[in-house]
Amino acid sequence: MDTGNRPVRKLALGSALFAALVLVTSGPAAAVDRGPYSIEILVDGVPLVEHASRGKVYVEAREEHEYSVRLRNHTSRRVAVALSVDGLNVIDAKTTSARRATKWILAPYQTITLDGWQTGASTARRFFFTTEDRSYGAWLGKTTHLGVISAAFFREKRPDPAPIYRPHGEPDKDSPSGRKLSERQSSKRRDSGADGPPPESSGPRAQVEQEAPDDLAATGIGREIHHRVRRVAFDAEASPAAVMEIRYEYRDALVRLGVLPRPYVYRSDPLERRERARGFEDLDFAPDPYR
Repeated sequence: MDTGNRPVRKLALGSALFAALVLVTSGPAAAVDRGPYSIEILVDGVPLVEHASRGKVYVEAREEHEYSVRLRNHTSRRVAVALSVDGLNVIDAKTTSARRATKWILAPYQTITLDGWQTGASTARRFFFTTEDRSYGAWLGKTTHLGVISAAFFREKRPDPAPIYRPHGEPDKDSPSGRKLSERQSSKRRDSGADGPPPESSGPRAQVEQEAPDDLAATGIGREIHHRVRRVAFDAEASPAAVMEIRYEYRDALVRLGVLPRPYVYRSDPLERRERARGFEDLDFAPDPYR
């Protein structure tokens, strides 16, 4: 395998932040402008057309085609990005919260393109569109979130500001003592039912098995490619600055959802055709197919 002089990508993992910087040059922006950050799905290097519908953004999957995910940071600050495909983190295939997920790191104004699932320190396997039963999620037994690609962008923490002095006895809600007080108050509200119904019982639940349809899109794990990464330190803010999701489906499913218009197909009524039938026409002789 030719490693050449390829730059090392930085990957950010959980608290240790395993950040993979895919060192690609930024091309002309083809995605709809989404402010400080953006995400695009590429097939053969070309962004798929995005369709806004039902309060979501959809793209049309192309069966058996490989695809890539392009992330852009349009700001002057480093960001860490938790990226999941079908609900699985693309670095370790785990299902976690965005905050706890292993993340990719983007430098200021950087663009990275991710081509597949990270399977080692220097290898990945390509994303490709397939059916649910042939998906990577089905192989792992995790099929709850098929058909969605999500990116959560976390800014890097800034140095702590100068302390603010408050009247005696009034804790700062962001201080350790203030957070503890707030947590105690929230706990009391939960116990009293002020924040909603009590949590569900932890007893056994009915499990519903559903047959995987063969006409809905999901992501498979394909051929191996070179993709080198390394761990770096990154202290992320507690909450993401932006979360973006793209739903993908094959054309027939997008039509059924009303995202794409239903094609007009004229179908004649066989009964109407029979009603127009006649026994005689003005022909003198039978036509000769050999003349």
